[in-house]
Amino acid sequence: MEIIEVHGPELAPYIDGLGQLRIAVFREYPYLYDGSLEYERDYLKTYLDSPRSLVALVLDESKVVGATTCMPMAEEGPEFQEAFTKAGYDLSTICYFGESILLPEYRGRGLGKEFLTRREAHAQKLGSTITTFCAVDRPADHPRRPADYVPLDGLWTKQGYTKHPELQATFVWKEIDEAVESPKTLTFWLKHWS
Repeated sequence: MEIIEVHGPELAPYIDGLGQLRIAVFREYPYLYDGSLEYERDYLKTYLDSPRSLVALVLDESKVVGATTCMPMAEEGPEFQEAFTKAGYDLSTICYFGESILLPEYRGRGLGKEFLTRREAHAQKLGSTITTFCAVDRPADHPRRPADYVPLDGLWTKQGYTKHPELQATFVWKEIDEAVESPKTLTFWLKHWS
């Protein structure tokens, strides 16, 4: 098993592997994403087009089994930027953290912390003073919530992130129980760097 870092177009050989990983992991609660490789290729094009992006991939032999992503918020899509623009933030100061995902059998090995360390180091290289990510909002009584589900809020708080309910985004995707796509609300978490 190894972790490699790629930027911009260096991601190209790994697009399908990363797309398949995203489909598998985000199918789980709380995202319940019913994805397609075609959609993934389109979504991941943003990282290909940004030479200042970072994608750290966990490879087991040649298979992508984990990944974490980040890029300057100024290079993200408008759906990510909108809440910050409306709130008066300078997008050039923000690094957006995308996914941190691992197949279940690779969890519990410290890779989540390693992912955060790599993303924060990249954000500092970019000169960012704010790092942020967003997470889907689900009610505590959601019918698909597993009985043993533990939200990651405590972990994120320990790492210095604060939830900002005033900063939200709406994204559309098809859930595993849905016939068509529907909008979902996601809330941003922020960490300020001095």
